[in-house]
Amino acid sequence: MGGPGGELDVVVVGGGQAALAAGYFLRRAEADFLILDDNPTPGGSWREYWDSLRLFSPAGHSMLPGWWMPQEEGREYPSASHVVRYLSEYERRYALPVRRPVRVRGVQRAGRTLRVLSDQDTWRAHHVISATGTWRAPHTPDLAGREVFTGRQLHTVDYRVPREFGGQRVVVVGGGNSAAQILAELSLVAETLWATARPPRFLPDELDGRALFSIATRRQQALERGQSAPGIGELGDIVAVPSVRRARDRGALKAEPMFDHLTPTGVAWADGTTWDCDAVLWCTGFRPVLDHLEPLGVVRPNGRVKVEGNRAVEEPRLHLLGYGDWTGGASDTIIGAGRTAKRAVAEIIRDLDRHG
Repeated sequence: MGGPGGELDVVVVGGGQAALAAGYFLRRAEADFLILDDNPTPGGSWREYWDSLRLFSPAGHSMLPGWWMPQEEGREYPSASHVVRYLSEYERRYALPVRRPVRVRGVQRAGRTLRVLSDQDTWRAHHVISATGTWRAPHTPDLAGREVFTGRQLHTVDYRVPREFGGQRVVVVGGGNSAAQILAELSLVAETLWATARPPRFLPDELDGRALFSIATRRQQALERGQSAPGIGELGDIVAVPSVRRARDRGALKAEPMFDHLTPTGVAWADGTTWDCDAVLWCTGFRPVLDHLEPLGVVRPNGRVKVEGNRAVEEPRLHLLGYGDWTGGASDTIIGAGRTAKRAVAEIIRDLDRHG
């Protein structure tokens, strides 16, 4: 493992599934590398998800490269805690060189290397892989009245269990999987209202993560050939996992149009309709966590980096993994992380070999 002051082949910033997948291929290539994780323990953001979260795919279809995820006893679709155990063991299984907790504060150009500055040490590397994900950058729309609402406002990142909302009135905002899964269990203990910018679109019941990954793979292959192919978003937005199907069948997932503004006691629409509530839960997505790349000047106003494949166009020694389809089809899923990491590491190794 490289130490401060020396030159490494690669520094990986992040400690979740995308970082571990990169570590697997870097280890196989016998690269001199280091993974810097700002969490104190393994598992990435999976440690911070709500208690009832389930994967969209069975364990047998939710693997990082080299090792199948074991089946969780009594569950077809693994829980977040099971994923944490899997990622922790994966890290140990392949003896990945992870240092934690290390918070990377910036990546700078330093001649023929990149300088990685942290709250502990500084490293120099010929390539940097950024795999910090999105969980630490929740997005909440700038809606009028947010500052006057006297109830609770939470984001997906703040939600853990439904019982704290028992007997309350709760507005859930957002038309994606997080909103649907959380609403499904909240509606059992609270009076809920679901507000979405457009009518929610459920995928057919028979489609789970296995089919979605296959669709994403075909789309990625078609795009690489210069052809067009339907994406997952064209089929629907919400996977009908068992809890969501049950809630839908009992009529709990009826969405209302997005409200216009918040009031001191609730939400209101432009036509004067109001709905008083105790809490608003914003399930409104995330942005890439890329503040550590600001010194490189590659982060665009939209919060993304222009890439070709996984490689930054404006800094070819920088590679991005796991931020969504713009860094590779299904790259923000466990199984998709491996495919994009393999491609990125192969490109890095070729570059290292060319430059000796």
